Amino acid sequence: MDEAGLGTGPVTNVRPVGGGTQNLMYRFDRDRTGYVLRRGPRHLRPRTNDALRREMTVLQALRTTDVPHLRLVAACDDPQVLGDSVFYLMEPVDGVNALVDLAPAHLASSSLRHAMGLKIVDALLTLDAVDLGAVGLDGLGHSDGFLERQVGRWRDELAGYQQLGYRGNEIPGVNEVAEWLERYRPPASPPGLMHGDFHLGNVMFHRESADIVAIVDWEMCTVGDPLLDLGWLLAVWADPGETGDLMDSRLAEAGGVATPDELVARYAASGARSLEHLTWYRALACFKLGIVLEGTYARSLAGKATAALGSWMHTRTLKLFERANRLIEQA
Repeated sequence: MDEAGLGTGPVTNVRPVGGGTQNLMYRFDRDRTGYVLRRGPRHLRPRTNDALRREMTVLQALRTTDVPHLRLVAACDDPQVLGDSVFYLMEPVDGVNALVDLAPAHLASSSLRHAMGLKIVDALLTLDAVDLGAVGLDGLGHSDGFLERQVGRWRDELAGYQQLGYRGNEIPGVNEVAEWLERYRPPASPPGLMHGDFHLGNVMFHRESADIVAIVDWEMCTVGDPLLDLGWLLAVWADPGETGDLMDSRLAEAGGVATPDELVARYAASGARSLEHLTWYRALACFKLGIVLEGTYARSLAGKATAALGSWMHTRTLKLFERANRLIEQA
């Protein structure tokens, strides 16, 4: 920070920023200015630093767009500074992560909680509206063959967990879901900017309204098929009448949230993309997210994550595959 001209004196008032289960975030002050630091987890994954470098690139590019995000202040791509992880600093925002907390205004109004779900869809649509060439992100991912690669890529990821002591047979129905996805894969659609991990826990809301002040955690961002982001959001959303979702969020617990059908209708009203094959994207999201979460369970078996967290994630994986199988049966 000295070399970057970011104030003088000691770092003070350091506190963790909650909501995530992988990378670490801390808020602190220096020279009467607030900052948020983001770095990798205590036990780095093989691609952690590459993913964080990708986040740095994306946040820099988003500065000129309508996508709500935390503004990048400075980045360090040298892992030796912290001893293991690259990191970057962002401007803090005064917002609420509805996965773990709700502001008094949200708790007091079911109509506000209902609107929060619709506003998430509105925020998602800002990503697809980004002109990739204009902001220099057209080379971010390999959009050609994006859908064709998905099932094989994540089956390989699951098989790789065996190096951590994972047996490989802990998810009932994984092969059947994979085969259905391969059989009914839709044709490719125009590529767009994807967040890659778009769900309630990765957005921050204004404390007095349903507006979203920032989308966070861009490590899985790529250029691909944005409908997978919509499927991802729906994969963990509460079903109608339930006071709970797959993430045990405070928003769902409080009740009054928009239904999945209302979220889909909000997206459809934009006219951004055809939703003809949405069931397939929802099933793929359950498949992919389930395997991502199973990675934490596998790391817990190797002592690289707590047993409690690993068990919680594994339970969510099983629920995601139950949801995928229901979608397939109804298709």
